[in-house]
Amino acid sequence: MTASRPPSQERSGPTLLGRFPVPEPLSSLRGYRRGWLGADLLAALTLLVIAVPEQLATSRLAGMPPITGLYTFIAGAVAFGFLGASPQLSVGADSTIAPLFATGIAHLAPTGSSDYVALVALVAVVVGALVALVGLLGMGWIANFLSAPIITGFLAGVAVIIVVHQLPDLLGLRPASGSTVHRVTEVVRHLGHTSVTTFVIGAAVFAVVLTAERIDAKLPGALAGLAASTVVVWAAHLEHHGVAVLGTVAHHAPTVGLSHLSWSALGQVFPLAGVVALVVVSQTAATTRAFADQGGYPVDVNRDFIGVGASGVLAGLFGAFATNASPARTAAVASAGGRSQAAGLVAAAAVVLVVPSAGLLTDVPLATLAAILIFVATRIFHVDALAAVLRFDRWEFGLAVVTLLTVALVGVEQGIGVAVGLAILDRTRRSAHPRSYVLGRIDGTTSWEPLGHRDHPVAVPGVVVVQLVAPIYYANADHVRADIKAALADAPGPTSLLVLDADAISDIDFTGTRMLRALLDDLDRARVTVAVARAVGEAPRSLSRSGLGARIGADHIFGTVDEAVTALHGRRDGTGDSRTGDGVPPRA
Repeated sequence: MTASRPPSQERSGPTLLGRFPVPEPLSSLRGYRRGWLGADLLAALTLLVIAVPEQLATSRLAGMPPITGLYTFIAGAVAFGFLGASPQLSVGADSTIAPLFATGIAHLAPTGSSDYVALVALVAVVVGALVALVGLLGMGWIANFLSAPIITGFLAGVAVIIVVHQLPDLLGLRPASGSTVHRVTEVVRHLGHTSVTTFVIGAAVFAVVLTAERIDAKLPGALAGLAASTVVVWAAHLEHHGVAVLGTVAHHAPTVGLSHLSWSALGQVFPLAGVVALVVVSQTAATTRAFADQGGYPVDVNRDFIGVGASGVLAGLFGAFATNASPARTAAVASAGGRSQAAGLVAAAAVVLVVPSAGLLTDVPLATLAAILIFVATRIFHVDALAAVLRFDRWEFGLAVVTLLTVALVGVEQGIGVAVGLAILDRTRRSAHPRSYVLGRIDGTTSWEPLGHRDHPVAVPGVVVVQLVAPIYYANADHVRADIKAALADAPGPTSLLVLDADAISDIDFTGTRMLRALLDDLDRARVTVAVARAVGEAPRSLSRSGLGARIGADHIFGTVDEAVTALHGRRDGTGDSRTGDGVPPRA
């Protein structure tokens, strides 16, 4: 997309005191060219027409006053524009995290109350500080902690929450509260009271947004639907016929500061803020890396964390809510050809000019905002991704589904906890049952490959070569021993030489060395010679520290498998020591 930019690559930027990255203000504007201006202005216009209805809808999802959605976008664009690294990333209110903190704070204060608004702002500041700290400490690796299938399940669960929360507004029913199941039950019980007019408005807006996106993603379908539905409601006085509207929108200047700052309040919101921060870090990293790959510009994910974190702090100080990187808005900037953060800054300036006119939003139907949010939900519920996971591995698909159901039915915080636990459990399961391969020699070469390889390797009579592809540690030691014994038992004839190909064994812990010692005892009794080939890294040091290196013998440790087989197969010295070849028949 941008031939003038260097190829995409990870970089850390300058550091403070040799460790912390130094935010370089307006780095995406460095070397700005006059030729970029037209593309940036087009991207700013595209961003503006998408952001205004989306931010209003997201503020509704967050349980916050509508104007705070616009404040959140302004804070996100300005702070990230000054401190972030990505030239295209769009930061502001985001429907992925809005239900997270909204649900959590609703347990502490009534939704919409002054206490609720104050606690949401405090969460924004804490989330922003945590995300910025991740960037300052260079801890971007946290973003890779959750696997792609689990993130897919998590986002799908959030999509379910968004849809369920918006159903009453879409159908013209009284708002419900409580768990997802209770909300759905309440909607089903009161379906007979559905406002047909309200539903038609919402369905029409959804159709407009969907059609516009299918024709051209740059088309402002959401803005057109919002404007048209508002005019219809105003002209036909539909608010007097059961159509719920946004109502009076306060559009005064925001107050600065935190009204509920205390150690007690921090203790209440900190666990929730940690969950939201983890989601922000994951989504920000994924978004910035994806669009950097497409645009061909460098990646500095830690600087982006600083920019996103600063935007959250700024939003919270101005009474708004937590910010996040938006894949959808970033895609809009990229598709419009945006070349720098000038696009976001211009869009933010335009929103500042829109704020005094926010009183015109009084007649916006709630069904319109619900339709926009439901459309957003369809874009984060990735059915194709879930299907791809299912085709690849049923176990990983199961992890995604469990995460989805936990987030949707139990809670977002519990869902994150389950997701992290499942990720650790999945990796432990895999490492506790590592693969091993029996190798054979490729005819006419010195190369050894797993039996069944396309080059048709053949087992050497009397020799078993086992390749282990994992570290040997307490969780898999017994499994490794069983695999080696199974390989010996499955050999077509008597085995006199066992070669362990240790190229993929990164290290061996104390339990692993005890297992190997017991295995050597068994093989001594079976008069089987043992050799080790291609041991690298920590493995030879582990063998040496445990005394196993001396027991196996330096003359039984080789650089390649073929060297081991050539040196020991057929060797016989009559000492009766299995490690020196006793019992090995002469080579044919």
